[in-house]
Amino acid sequence: MKILSIIAQKPMSTGSGIYLTELVRVLAEEGHIQGVVAGVYKEDSINLPEEAKFYPVYFRSEGLPFNIFGMSDEMPYESTRYCDMMEDMEEKFKREFLTVIDRAVNEIKPDIILCHHLYLLTSIVRERFPELKVYGFCHNTDLRQMGKHDLEREFIINNIRKLDRIFAPQEAQAKEVVRTYGVESDKITLVGIGYNQNIFNIDGRREGSSVKRLLFTGKIAEKKGVMSLIRSLEALEYPKDELELTLVGGAGNIEEYEIIKDMAEKCKYKINFTGRLNPYEVAEKYRENDIFVLPSFFDAIPLVVIEALACGMKVVVTELPGVRDFFTKNVSNANIRYVKLPTLKNMDEPVKEELPDFEERLAGTISEAMEDGSEADAASVLNLSWENILKKVLE
Repeated sequence: MKILSIIAQKPMSTGSGIYLTELVRVLAEEGHIQGVVAGVYKEDSINLPEEAKFYPVYFRSEGLPFNIFGMSDEMPYESTRYCDMMEDMEEKFKREFLTVIDRAVNEIKPDIILCHHLYLLTSIVRERFPELKVYGFCHNTDLRQMGKHDLEREFIINNIRKLDRIFAPQEAQAKEVVRTYGVESDKITLVGIGYNQNIFNIDGRREGSSVKRLLFTGKIAEKKGVMSLIRSLEALEYPKDELELTLVGGAGNIEEYEIIKDMAEKCKYKINFTGRLNPYEVAEKYRENDIFVLPSFFDAIPLVVIEALACGMKVVVTELPGVRDFFTKNVSNANIRYVKLPTLKNMDEPVKEELPDFEERLAGTISEAMEDGSEADAASVLNLSWENILKKVLE
């Protein structure tokens, strides 16, 4: 089969980029002919299979003299918010992407086009190629953009409805797709999310020690709950040399990042910053630490939770919509604890007055995980593979 995958931002740098890259990897292993269109900077290093022909769309160039548009308002690299897209920027965005996509379609002659994010670029592709099968992946951040502002709202809704099929990670997102775009529910397939078993596993896992090691991976940002995580540590009553936290990831917002670093310096427990790491380095961090904590205020099915479980970690995660149900159905033996979220406004902003109670709940749940002497079951996630997701897509 000949397949063209399209994303408006960098592959590999965020959850949706990893999703695209892993599907491309599995497709290559199965011998499919592929092309990939993505928004990048000229200095970026792209890690895609040699069998997949890459068609870059360069930002910070003559044709696109601005940063990549990020599906999150705060990306782990320099980006522009979609809510700040002006009319002339949109015209350049459409022109440059279509120039590259037209060439890719003419050369690859795809049987299907796989577009990531139910948003502007996917709508442009659907309109451009009415005769081709175009499928769209919901990654949750598209729903957040639709809920926050009205950029080309009717254009996006009309064309998302015309997609041949939509893939959603879980039931919670599927319901939001129906509500937001008016898509018929029988057009949506639940595909879940996978992980790379060759990278994320228990091989070489560190033996236990007297120091409890907590780990967070993701954007170092308030909306990922990092500030609340640091504040919650102050409520714990362990000796300061018996607990430490490692934060893996880049800055979402530089000003926030500096505030978080200042909070970390004042915290009674040791907090390490690693910056962004490649997947192999991240896997090592999972294997070196005991409890993975993701206090995020907005996510779909967090891939990092699955990776952490695969590396033998216990997990503490906020009770994001549909997440408990997904893991109960798919990873019933996983050692996961859930923390009730505070009330949110604008989809991902916690009500400030509720943060103290949330942080107290978070501290209590972390303490429970630390006192739990049972072993985490890494084998519980073995059925969550990219190969299984691809099978659902191709069916």
